[in-house]
Amino acid sequence: MINAIWGIRDVPFKREPNQLLKQQQTIFDIIQIHAKQGGFSVVLGQPGVGKTVLREHIEKLDATRESTVVSCSRTMHTYRQIVRQLAEAFKLDCTDKTIEKELINAAFSQVKAHKTLYILIDEAHLLEIAALRKLRLLFERFPKNHNLVLFGQPELLHALSLTANQDIKSRITYSAHIKPLNDDDLQAFIIRELEQAKMGINTFDENAMALIIRSSEGNLRLCRNLCLASLIEAARETKKTVTITHVNQVLVQPHWRNHEQLIKQQVT
Repeated sequence: MINAIWGIRDVPFKREPNQLLKQQQTIFDIIQIHAKQGGFSVVLGQPGVGKTVLREHIEKLDATRESTVVSCSRTMHTYRQIVRQLAEAFKLDCTDKTIEKELINAAFSQVKAHKTLYILIDEAHLLEIAALRKLRLLFERFPKNHNLVLFGQPELLHALSLTANQDIKSRITYSAHIKPLNDDDLQAFIIRELEQAKMGINTFDENAMALIIRSSEGNLRLCRNLCLASLIEAARETKKTVTITHVNQVLVQPHWRNHEQLIKQQVT
């Protein structure tokens, strides 16, 4: 529908792959540097601020000749299940008794192949500390040119700051907090998406743009979803300009906020 109304091939705000924003690119570059020295990195942020996009870009390094990336996302599992995921990623055929030894050997094989190893654990704040401690002990036996990267919400660092967990926190070589975007950065993101889809930067009128930015509260995922939903509402009316009415038609949906909250926000 959007393609037909605006005469475009790629729909904005849902393009793949998503480009890294400035703060994501900075973290991406630093993680690669730490991987050469034996890194233990922690990337924090509230849901929707851009951790997933950053993780996906690191995962793409696996397609290069210089890197191997192992990504674990089912982090509510036990330590044994996590190392099993690692073994599957390395395509190892081993028993539970030999799995740790085989993983270490596989890691050293990567070094012999002149590759840098990245081990990514998503939603790491859901990991039990006991499992994380065992993982830390395992990865200390890995070769130096690897980087264990934990992606999680801010409470992960709070847990690691407890006195009992100082043995883990003291080994962190790099940490970053992906913060919500400011209004100017959100507007620049929206305009960039429109330009790359070959749509006019005035596709969202001034009032619609302001309401989207205000309602997104710096959250990249919310901004993307709200922009895309507003485009759909405009397309339903065969309009090529998104107005505040179209944005409101999205915001009154239950998963955004109730109607009374929306009216209060606009009055204030």
